[in-house]
Amino acid sequence: MESKSSVILRAPGVSQNVQGTQPQGYSPPSLPFLQGTWHVTHSTLPMWRSKRNVKITYEALAPSTPDAAPGQTDRLDDVVSYQALDSDKVHTVHGVDKASGGIGTTDVWDWRGKGWLMIASSHWEVLGWADKGAGQDSWVVTYFAKTLFTPAGIDFYSRGKEGLSEQTVQDIKAALARVENEDVRRLSSEVFEVKMDQSAQGET
Repeated sequence: MESKSSVILRAPGVSQNVQGTQPQGYSPPSLPFLQGTWHVTHSTLPMWRSKRNVKITYEALAPSTPDAAPGQTDRLDDVVSYQALDSDKVHTVHGVDKASGGIGTTDVWDWRGKGWLMIASSHWEVLGWADKGAGQDSWVVTYFAKTLFTPAGIDFYSRGKEGLSEQTVQDIKAALARVENEDVRRLSSEVFEVKMDQSAQGET
């Protein structure tokens, strides 16, 4: 997904299950790669400006259809945790992601909240990713469609709690500015760093 000199990002709505032309070199992430905990290091979403230690954990759930092949699913458990800038209390938001294109889709998802958030829903997509291996600069760039409560936005995820290297961040920003989508190009200039202080949550 990432060459030595460039980051490859696709436009929203252009995935393996949606008509359109993908950029050369793009491929969807594997389900095992998506699973686990990711740290949100950068974003354009206003709600993260007043938060810190934002993490998202994905875990495979049983598929919605009984004829899915072993190891395949179209559902992910989705848990977001974060702290306010002035508080050590950890808040969580729990939901379920369902693959928009069914079994086999790994880069286009529809989220619905659980519990009192069941009425809330959103659509998100993976625009690009890089698997650098354990202890390296692995990342995901996600796009969130506009909802009644939030504007469209972009998040950068880092597998490691130390965050992404400055070079990787700059490469991703430059790639966003080249995406063939006006909203994404506009958002590329609105990216800000999300505060991370993992000692507050006792993370390793």
